[in-house]
Amino acid sequence: MVGFLHWAGSIAKGTLNGIASFILFLILVFVALFAIGLMRGDGLPGDMVLTADLRSPMPDSMTRSPFGIGDKPLNVMDMVLALDKAGRDSRVKGLFIRVGSGDISIPQAQELGAAIHRFRGTGKFVVAHSQGFLSAGLGDYLTAASANEIWMQPQAPFSAAGTGAGAIFLRGLFDKIQAVPQIAKRADYKSAADMFMEKDYTAPDREQMNALLQSWYNTASFGAAVNRKLDVKAVIAAFETSPQFSEDAKAKGLIDKIGYDDDAKNYALAHGGTKHAVNITKYISVMDDQPASNAHIALITASGEIVDGKSGDGIGGSTRIAGDDYANALRAATKDPQVKAIVLRVDSPGGSVSASDQILDAVKKAQAAGKPVVVSMGAVAASGGYYISASANKIVAEPGTITGSIGVLTGKVSFGKSLGLIGVGADEMGVGKNALMGSTISPYTDDQWANLNHQADVIYADFTRKVAAGRKLPLAQVQQIAKGRVWSGEDAKAKGLVDQIGGFWTAVADAQKLAGLPQTGPVAFKRYPQSKGFFAAIGSAFDGTAAGLHAMQGLAAIENIPVARALIETVAVSQRDDLELRVTNLPIN
Repeated sequence: MVGFLHWAGSIAKGTLNGIASFILFLILVFVALFAIGLMRGDGLPGDMVLTADLRSPMPDSMTRSPFGIGDKPLNVMDMVLALDKAGRDSRVKGLFIRVGSGDISIPQAQELGAAIHRFRGTGKFVVAHSQGFLSAGLGDYLTAASANEIWMQPQAPFSAAGTGAGAIFLRGLFDKIQAVPQIAKRADYKSAADMFMEKDYTAPDREQMNALLQSWYNTASFGAAVNRKLDVKAVIAAFETSPQFSEDAKAKGLIDKIGYDDDAKNYALAHGGTKHAVNITKYISVMDDQPASNAHIALITASGEIVDGKSGDGIGGSTRIAGDDYANALRAATKDPQVKAIVLRVDSPGGSVSASDQILDAVKKAQAAGKPVVVSMGAVAASGGYYISASANKIVAEPGTITGSIGVLTGKVSFGKSLGLIGVGADEMGVGKNALMGSTISPYTDDQWANLNHQADVIYADFTRKVAAGRKLPLAQVQQIAKGRVWSGEDAKAKGLVDQIGGFWTAVADAQKLAGLPQTGPVAFKRYPQSKGFFAAIGSAFDGTAAGLHAMQGLAAIENIPVARALIETVAVSQRDDLELRVTNLPIN
């Protein structure tokens, strides 16, 4: 036994020594790469045209890996912030974008379009190229319309025609297989669970969707007309003839030139007087350094479903809004004496009510501490996404932002009888009257259904009260405009749910004004939640300089070695908090 313990101890000691040696090796490599970075600058050419591929769906934002941009997909906020920096970078002459198949939503197109116009306002140019606007939706074309010139490939499809929506309804299937859907919703317009409960659109849902689609169509048509210097009636008439081809679109003034992608790219390079094309993701990885010492605005980007606890995403990025992470981010910004205002970027369809309430509480405490909070809404700020925004000093939304959905959904679908149809037996046991209330085998009892509806009533009443308090509106008025209904940003402003129509930089200007900060010169942000991970402490020691970023990029390459990745993941996993499985609180999706 003694021999075995000695052998085991030797193995453990050797393993720990190996890990320590590996960590020391990585630190030395980092220092070497940092020194190289100091000697070579940021590695970007003296003149360049940035390139960006917008042909894949983009999240609004994503928490960043400690290794920089890596394989993280381009997102809307990356583009917005990068184009602001590029506009002030004399080396950047212009931007070449590829568009057409990204299914860009109308509010995303409005935010990207504003960023492109801001970039163009510094004297830079933008050329867009499309191998085809493949979707009938208008978002991809509206984004392209913000460019100085639009190119299309010969005989490419131009399908941009309007705005539409559709849904699949499962109630007929559930009836056939004897599944029992039981969903409590507050109120009539709260439609996310209608796919389980209905066989087609309900009258309230059809009403709200028609209003939203019409608002999108109007703002997109008007925006395209303004950008292309065309009459809006002519633009609508042109959309009405889609699907068509690039030559038809050119004849109607919707695009400028016919050519292939390399033709358009070479034209952009020649127009910029350079041979250097730099992908915007590389530009971001080099330029997205830590904030300067004068960073007085905290930027918190919250994108995705709202969930309880921590994100648990380890070294990678995240597109979830974890209650603990974002409440702590707000608390950290509140405690930072350097931070004078907080801009909270929200793009979320909702999620956990407890996590939403946790984040809202942190917003209120920031305000109580004298830190104004301005919300910039992305494509969606609905249900929990609106809940966490309700108390802000100012709420800024795009004209097309899906806003509101002040309501509650909770319930289940039980499949016990369905299993019996295919010969599968299912049984369950529980101690306590409602121990099996959440079971998907048995439907709710009458008492349980009453209990569930009571919970929904309580949460809905609390939600509407908090919106009334945050927006300084009479409760009766909020109850009238709530009912689970979604509004476009423009319609939400008319209802008092939004203060101002605009994009991210509108929200930043509001934050500066509320905090008494100067509104001239570049804006430096302190980003939250701050990067976490294995090398975060090492990176922060070098204060985010360009040389330090080169070193981190070198370590990112090391991270791709399988053995190194396995070791790093092991260390990262050991640092994670254990999350026990538990029944979650009622959702407010």
